[in-house]
Amino acid sequence: MAATILDGNKIAGEIRGEVAAEAKLLAAAGMRPGLAVVLVGHNPASEIYVRGKVKSSEEVGLYSEKHTPAESATTAELLSLVEDLNRRDEIDGILVQLPLPPRVDAKKVLMAVDPAKDVDGFHPMNVGFLSTQRPGLVPCTPGGVMELLRRSNIAVAGQEAVVVGRSDIVGKPMAMLLMNANATVAVCHSKTRDLAGVCRRGDIVVAAIGRAGMVTRDFVKPGATVIDVGMNKVTDRAEFERFFKGNEKRELAFAKNGSTLVGDVHPDVAEVAGAITPVPGGVGPLTIAMLMANTVRAAKLRRGAAVPVG
Repeated sequence: MAATILDGNKIAGEIRGEVAAEAKLLAAAGMRPGLAVVLVGHNPASEIYVRGKVKSSEEVGLYSEKHTPAESATTAELLSLVEDLNRRDEIDGILVQLPLPPRVDAKKVLMAVDPAKDVDGFHPMNVGFLSTQRPGLVPCTPGGVMELLRRSNIAVAGQEAVVVGRSDIVGKPMAMLLMNANATVAVCHSKTRDLAGVCRRGDIVVAAIGRAGMVTRDFVKPGATVIDVGMNKVTDRAEFERFFKGNEKRELAFAKNGSTLVGDVHPDVAEVAGAITPVPGGVGPLTIAMLMANTVRAAKLRRGAAVPVG
């Protein structure tokens, strides 16, 4: 029996609807939540992401502004911009789009963001809040995965969960969120012995390793929930055949565009899993929806007692 497809677009729409209602309530009380996005230089992929984030902000009623320093911007110039945004009370969230140019000290710039405005949830203070279960801002992608599980009625407490990947942005916070929700969690990476064997223990498998189709059917026990965080562009015909041979819809798109997207999970896994996220249309839309939710959350945490209760 084929896996249930977990529709990220649908759930992202629900979250955005809730965010819009909260933003409207705050705006009526004179506290419209505000998001500032910093995009350095002209990275085409980053420009697309940022455009999507700004558009989404406007759609849910957030105030948003985009800052676009030149490619030649120095660490000192970016620190000055971040300090300015930290001081401005109408800005509740600051997002510095990565990657930054190589000569810029990215860690220093991210550390300069006020933790109360760190809507990416990357600041060590927010990481500390997450690990000690205190109110703070949680990274958008893992936060979106937890919402996907909750709203799809997939039990987490008491389940074995396996996270493949240990990045600061997805893998580590994902493991902490699952632990906080009472799952038993294993974190795997490139040095894990018998990776497939460890993954097969998982009732929930989260793949966030950044390698196209690496998680194959022998990694997944029948009936497991598989969350695919990966987003890999396939342009090679032989690689395309490995993932999508016989898939007419994908064939047409590949012939037209010369590329297609595949996650970190091989499409065949859908024949074994109980539930699975598609790529595209799975975790991706949730990341942006959670950025909107984090901006409203930051506004409420920052403004405290003045916030109206809906």
